[in-house]
Amino acid sequence: MLDLTLAVLHHLTILSLILIVGAELALTRGELTAAVVRRLASIDLYYGIVAGLIVAIGAARVVLGAKGWVFYLHNPWFFAKIGTFLIVGVLSIHPTMMFLRWRRAATADPAFTPPPAAATTVRRAILVEAVLLGLIVAFAAAMARFGSF
Repeated sequence: MLDLTLAVLHHLTILSLILIVGAELALTRGELTAAVVRRLASIDLYYGIVAGLIVAIGAARVVLGAKGWVFYLHNPWFFAKIGTFLIVGVLSIHPTMMFLRWRRAATADPAFTPPPAAATTVRRAILVEAVLLGLIVAFAAAMARFGSF
C-alpha cells in the first residue's frame, strides 16, 4: 500500500508541476501588468514547493518503494529523468528571480510593466521547461518498462 500511495503522490505532484508551468506560460503570453506579475510570483512559489515535494516523494519511492533502490541504480532512464529534472530546475531560476524582481518593482510602482525583451526571455525559458517536463514523462514511462537503453 505504501508503494501505491507514493506512486500516486508522485504522479499528482508531477501533474501539478506541469499545470503550474502551463499557468505561467498562459500568464506570460499576454500583457504583464502589475497584477499579473504578482500572480506569477505567487504561482512560482507553488512551483518551488511542488518541485521540492517531487524530489522528496521520489526519493521515498527509491528508498521505500517496491522496486527497491537497485532497480533505479541500474536504470539509465532513471538517470535521464533525474538529469532532465535538474536541468528544468536550473532553467527555472531565471524566471523565479525575474518574477521576484518584477513583483518588487510592481509593489513600488503600480504602473510597472516588465521590459518586453525580459518578458520574452522568461517566457522562452518557461516554454523550454514545459518541453523538458514532457521529456521527463517519456523517460518515466521508459524507466518503468525497460531496464536499459
